[in-house]
Amino acid sequence: MAFDFKKEFKEFYMPKDRPEIVEVPSTNYIAVRGEGDPNAEGGAYQRAISILYAVAYTLKMSYKSDYKIEGFFEYVVPPLEGFWWQGGTAGAGYGRKEDFHWISVIRLPDFVTREHFGWAVQTAEKKKRIDCSSAEFLTIHEGLCVQIMHLGPFDEEPKTVALMEEYLEKHGYVTDLTADRLHHEIYLSDARKVAPERWKTVIRHPIKKKA
Repeated sequence: MAFDFKKEFKEFYMPKDRPEIVEVPSTNYIAVRGEGDPNAEGGAYQRAISILYAVAYTLKMSYKSDYKIEGFFEYVVPPLEGFWWQGGTAGAGYGRKEDFHWISVIRLPDFVTREHFGWAVQTAEKKKRIDCSSAEFLTIHEGLCVQIMHLGPFDEEPKTVALMEEYLEKHGYVTDLTADRLHHEIYLSDARKVAPERWKTVIRHPIKKKA
């Protein structure tokens, strides 16, 4: 069976619907940066998603091409993720979607190097006939974080974030959102096929010990 990151790393992809603290290691991603309302029809966010999946599936299916990657094994493309912030603030303000800055990402298997990534970008451009030049190989080390499974629409996330804040207060931690440590979401539901009230989204925030 194909390797499935969600099943093999449940501690990072399948948290419970109550807060928990995790240590997140350095992870490599396909990343596209942008800004603006993610719901804008044909906007930058939707274009970014197209680029991410074009590169991701080129790598996934590379074993069927003449390009061979050492250490390759068949795997399920990991879920879409996003790091979010707004100008002047480290967190995400849900009422001002047009002010969002974001880095949309899909996790890369460890066997994918920068050289393999460059091949995939060029190959995806040729096959899909889209400009993938905005895709980058990005390594992020989140470190100590609090996370929770949010159930429901994105606009209801503040209630879930409040649960994380209460948990941190009780256990001697504080949220540590900065320019380098960002509000992180992992999307486990296909919004096109699942009703909003059933959406599952991992919400993760960087933290530190209270001074």
